[in-house]
Order: sequence, then structure tokens, then C-alpha cells
Amino acid sequence: MRKKSILITGAAGEIGDALVMNLAKQDINQIVTLDLKELSPTNSAHITHVQGDIMDKALLARLVSEYEISIIYHLAALLSTRAEFTPEAAHEINVEGTLELLKLASEQSQWRGEPVQFIFPSSIAAYGMPDLEVKANYPRVREWEWNYPRTMYGCNKLYCEMLGIYYSEHYRQLAADRPVMVDFRGIRFPGLISAFTLPSGGTSDYGPEMLHAAARGEPYACFVREDTGIPFMAMPDAVNALVNLAAAPASALSRRVYNVTSFSLTAAEFREQVLGYFPDARITFEPDLSRQGIVDSWPAGLNDNDARRDWDWSPEYEMDRVFGEYLVPNIRRRYQA
Repeated sequence: MRKKSILITGAAGEIGDALVMNLAKQDINQIVTLDLKELSPTNSAHITHVQGDIMDKALLARLVSEYEISIIYHLAALLSTRAEFTPEAAHEINVEGTLELLKLASEQSQWRGEPVQFIFPSSIAAYGMPDLEVKANYPRVREWEWNYPRTMYGCNKLYCEMLGIYYSEHYRQLAADRPVMVDFRGIRFPGLISAFTLPSGGTSDYGPEMLHAAARGEPYACFVREDTGIPFMAMPDAVNALVNLAAAPASALSRRVYNVTSFSLTAAEFREQVLGYFPDARITFEPDLSRQGIVDSWPAGLNDNDARRDWDWSPEYEMDRVFGEYLVPNIRRRYQA
């Protein structure tokens, strides 16, 4: 008999590591994690890690044969900066990998007679502001505004949102025996900051890179201008958003993809926060034109009113708490150890 399970792809990444720890503390079904890398050590008997590739169709078929999957957290992706260097590989991993999992979710939904939840972390990269004047005039962007991404990663994320909506609402809609649909739910995250994992190639990583360099006593040259502003969020809030959206009743949701956010800072303001805790930090600004252009195309803030209304979203870590209670103490302990 197949075991009821939750599947987490990309489980060894920044979000995956925190999500696995969060779900492992709950009395839930078996958790199956999938990643090319080994998973961080855990004592949970609920977790089974499979080391492999989401593009391996035989591997996915084996998982389906062994587990009845009720929720998929699809975190596996090639991040923004790396995606610009290898756009074809980014398309394969980010789009074709997502499509394979949506097909799997659709087949599982039909077999179970009820929808499989497909929880998808999207990104601020799905937006594309044409210039800094427009960015200044739209300080809090809604989900349907300025969906003109400039990067392959942003294009991938936006297209995958549309694929999720298609499989949830339109797939095989003309069939006489219209099957149970996938329950796709996406979140557009701002720049995410973790105290426990190192930055891993995201274009918003200049913020956490400042902190980690300061804690190590190393100089850091920030790759964006001082006036560059985007929204940020602490990793615990990102994980809570994923889990809380998954727990929300379908009847309460007015959309398939939601913005969430916490606080917005310019790079100079981020530097001032770091200097408040690490006065000797040596942080300079040496903008990289290609990465600067990407960040300039992202909004300075996100409007998350729909998430607050529909599923009671609210971040626990606003700016003062995120530095004073979460980031700085834990990063200090990391390097003191």
C-alpha cells in the first residue's frame, strides 16, 4: 500500500532546508524530499530523502509508485543570476521540471479523486519596471501590474504561474469526464534572508552577503548602487507563508498567486543596519551593470493586501526584529562557532 506523503523538491536549498525543519516538527504524513544534493542531517523519522534530478522521469514514476502524494512543495529552481548565464538550462530546470511535476500532480489528483496541492514559490523577478521613474511612481505593486520580467528566471517563474493556473482551472476542460484538477497556489516572494544558510546565487543576495561578510570580518563590495531599493523578508516568514497558504481553505482564496512582503530597504539603509551591529564592517559599493539592471527592474515594494485578507498573512519579523532577534544573533553564533 502506498504511503501518504508530502513531496518537497529542492529540499537542500535555502527555502527547502527551513521548510523541512518546519514540517518535521509537525505531526503530519511522511515527508519525501528530493534534491541533487544530500539533505542536512535530521533526526525525524518522517523524512525520506531521495537524491536525484526532477528531470528524471523514471525517478518520478518510482516515487508515484511508492507514495500517495497529497501536497507538492516545488522549490527546485536555477536562481536568477545563474539563469542569465545559462538561460537554456534555466528553462529546462525551471519550466520543464515544473511541467513534469504538474503532470504528476494532475495524474495523482485523478487517481485520488481530490486535488493535489501544488505549492509554488514564485518571485519578485516576475515583475519588470521599465525605468526608475516608473519604479518610483509605483511603490507597492499589485499581482497583475508590470508583469514584464527582464530575466530568464523571471520569465520562467511567470510562465510557471500560468501553467499552474492552466492545470488548476482549464486542463481537459472540454473532456466529458473532466478530471479533478490540481490545487495550484503560488507566492511571489521578495528578497529572502536566512541566518542559517549562505546566499546561493540570487540577485537579491547583496543584503545577506553584507551581513555574512561583516560577521566574518571580511570586506564586501556591494554589486548594486546605494539608492537601490527592493523588499525583503526573513526566511522563517517565507516558510510560514508557504505552510499557511497550504493550510488555507480553497473557498477563502480569491487568486492562485499572491504577493507577500515584510519590509523594504535601500542598499545604503541595509548597510546602515549592518554597521549598527558590526561597526567595523567594511562595505563599499561597486555596481555590476548587468545585475544592477535586473534589480532596477524589480519593484521597491509589493502590495500583499490580498494575502492579508484571504489567508490572514502577516510577517512576524519586521525590520527591527529581523536584524536584532533573528539575523544578527544567529549569524554571529555561526562564525563564533
